[in-house]
Amino acid sequence: LIGRLMFELPEEMGLIAIAARQTQGKGRGGNVWLSPMGCALSTLHVTIPLHSNLGQRIPFIQHLVSLAVVEAVRSIPGYEDIELRVKWPNDIYYSDLMKLGGVLVNSTLIETTFHVLVGFGFNVNNSNPTICINDLIAKFNKEEGTNLKPLTADCLIARTVTVLEKLIDIFQEKGPNGVLPHYYKYWVHSGKQVRLHSEDGPPAWIVGIDDYGFLQVHEEGKGIQSVHPDGNSFDMLRNLIVPK
Repeated sequence: LIGRLMFELPEEMGLIAIAARQTQGKGRGGNVWLSPMGCALSTLHVTIPLHSNLGQRIPFIQHLVSLAVVEAVRSIPGYEDIELRVKWPNDIYYSDLMKLGGVLVNSTLIETTFHVLVGFGFNVNNSNPTICINDLIAKFNKEEGTNLKPLTADCLIARTVTVLEKLIDIFQEKGPNGVLPHYYKYWVHSGKQVRLHSEDGPPAWIVGIDDYGFLQVHEEGKGIQSVHPDGNSFDMLRNLIVPK
């Protein structure tokens, strides 16, 4: 429905679809995302001019959305230390231990405008099938002796969209360097080791992401290079390949 409507509405009009639950949620590579009650689930329509900083680096949108979800929680006074983080390229994690959300982006270029459908879902008040944000808040309260209130899906969807709009504006003005320091503050990968080509391939150390949103690694003797997921492994970071 939203995919049809997005071409019919004036550009200045915002469009978002919100669901209380999903029975056919989609993930990367045909994976299914289970979405019981208590999740924040939405698809947002965004237009990006082709000849703009973000239009020339369209894969960056998924990173901005992941960051916006994390920032939606950790920018609330008192909630700054809730251990919510981003995992490249499109996941929201509890520390580096457990996934509690994800982002899926589809874009269509019409003349000189990208029409982008941003789907994002994350666990707010459902402990199953993994863990949720309110679990993290309860854990924090118990460990720190605080009394932070649980959050609602509606509140966090609204905050995510507001933060995302600001991040897009910053990116359009300053490019990747305008948002990357903030992204690295919340990501799980600094100094982590991966294998290139296969599980027995040469080791490399993650150093950041490049101007187009791909992962940068340092392989001994070969310096820093950009890599892509191999497209086969369940864990996006298990094996990485160097483009020819």
